[in-house]
Amino acid sequence: MTWLDQLLTAFYTAKWQVTADQAIYYREIVGNAFGLGSALFGLRRSAWAWPVGIVGNVLLFTVFMGQAVGNDQGTPLYGQAARQVFFLIASVYGWWQWNSNRRRTHGTAVSPHWATARQRLLYGSLALTAVVLCFFVFRAVGAGFEVPWWYYLADSWIFVGSMLATYAMARGWVEFWLCWIAVDLVGVPELLHFGYYPSAVLYAVYAAFVIWGFVVWLRISRTPERPPTLEQAAQPA
Repeated sequence: MTWLDQLLTAFYTAKWQVTADQAIYYREIVGNAFGLGSALFGLRRSAWAWPVGIVGNVLLFTVFMGQAVGNDQGTPLYGQAARQVFFLIASVYGWWQWNSNRRRTHGTAVSPHWATARQRLLYGSLALTAVVLCFFVFRAVGAGFEVPWWYYLADSWIFVGSMLATYAMARGWVEFWLCWIAVDLVGVPELLHFGYYPSAVLYAVYAAFVIWGFVVWLRISRTPERPPTLEQAAQPA
């Protein structure tokens, strides 16, 4: 068995006192660790946030597909899985955008700022429409699984909200942290309900970190940035 096979199949059995024993895949823990690392780089406004995040996206996609790909964990979370695909695509854009900014400004990958009122109205309307559309799509795709109706609504918001947050991060909008907070408020209870405990715990930790990141970016957005020195411009992102 290769190291890749071991990564994809390795798990331990969690013995819960209230629920039945459950397989916890190590790649779920590793994938979320990469996601947290991506957020840390994002806080520092480093372009490394994007490639690090891509690794986590690939791993977590295989986790959240659940029984659809033969995992023992249970119900597939299509919204959680689908957003990993979008993350990968958006990360390529964000990586290119931040590196382009860094070359143009001689060191600054992104300058945090608020979106305009017009942008908020436009993207907010698109997000609301997308949530409704995804609700019906996810419900049709997951027709073979016995889950409550609110599961599809929650997964739709998680998917759309994550897309909005990732795009806003690439644009440097301070609002992207608020989007992540709103996603976590729905995502953590859903993950706990369906037994994805490592992801739920790490998402809860991530939520606290996101609040910190919002405060940091808010403070930066209110402070005019000085041009970088020659030494700063020469440092890698």
